[in-house]
Amino acid sequence: MQAVVFNDHGGPDVLEVVDLPVPVPGASEVRIRVEAVALNHLDIWVRQGLPGPPIPLPHLLGSEMAGTILEVGSGAAGTGLTGPGGEPALRGLYGDPIHVGQRVVLAPMTSCRKCEYCLKDLDSLCVEGYQIFGYQRQGGYAEEVAMPADVCIPLGPDDDPILWAAIPLTFMTAWRMLHTQAHLQPGESVLVHAAGSGVGTAAIQIAKQAGATVYTTASTPEKRKKGLELGADAAFDYSDPGFAESINELTGGRGVDVIFEHVGSEVWEQNLKILARGGRLVTCGATTGGKVTFDLRYLFVKQVHLIGSYMGSRGELLKVVEGVRSGELRPVVDRVFPLSEAADAHRYLADRSQFGKVVLKP
Repeated sequence: MQAVVFNDHGGPDVLEVVDLPVPVPGASEVRIRVEAVALNHLDIWVRQGLPGPPIPLPHLLGSEMAGTILEVGSGAAGTGLTGPGGEPALRGLYGDPIHVGQRVVLAPMTSCRKCEYCLKDLDSLCVEGYQIFGYQRQGGYAEEVAMPADVCIPLGPDDDPILWAAIPLTFMTAWRMLHTQAHLQPGESVLVHAAGSGVGTAAIQIAKQAGATVYTTASTPEKRKKGLELGADAAFDYSDPGFAESINELTGGRGVDVIFEHVGSEVWEQNLKILARGGRLVTCGATTGGKVTFDLRYLFVKQVHLIGSYMGSRGELLKVVEGVRSGELRPVVDRVFPLSEAADAHRYLADRSQFGKVVLKP
């Protein structure tokens, strides 16, 4: 089967199209034909090399996958679960029978599910090890993968795998940031940075669904227009040194209650000027750099909260799936590349020219 791997860290050119053996699922795993795998900036960072424990090499990137089950592991015979034709099935993420022929979308992570944090639906704090596909574990840049059955969420036969692959990591991350960490309330105001990013498109929708007034930033007039079309109430150019003053003027000098931050050093000091007294800044990333400086007096005089957030949990992902099913949330896909053009897709994402998600199709 065809796959895209890298053997050494570096630029997009380290990504190689190779032939790998068809994966054999373990007893509690399923073999899946990958029909779509979405890109994230995490793919770029892992490819370039992140500090910390070494990742397995050669490595397959790709955290967000959707596809069709081709084979279930031998453990299905003892579960008592069956598919529509009476065939053995394994249990999916939320207990649903997972069987051959079923289209699924995968949760982008695994955890131990038994430590104190997992039992509190705080999976990303897992003591035993929270692992993200495409990062600590092999991912989905391949025609077929073997994955644990208990990360699979059933889809209908008419569900578009390209759209569903663009949902799990992005929307779950945004949901956790706004609801679990920042406790966004109806009537509050929120600034969502980088409207054109996958997580930005998700955050605008989730914040509007929560009843908030949403301001957003983007680097081009076209992206700002699309952010407004997605539901934002006003849009600003974050490369403009005066954007903080513009937002403060629009809010009558009050500032915003919540800042949804994943840009990093480029906007950090401006953020603290925009944050209302007692406001919350929640961050999950550092696309423009992770080292920041700020005046501590903003922190204690305004009594603001700086909150970190990392991925999400099974419960938060369930809320996202419910929102997509109801039509309140929808993924935004900018462009689809063939799997063999993964290197070009990485360059496209790194240029930050997209609005929404970039997806690979094997």
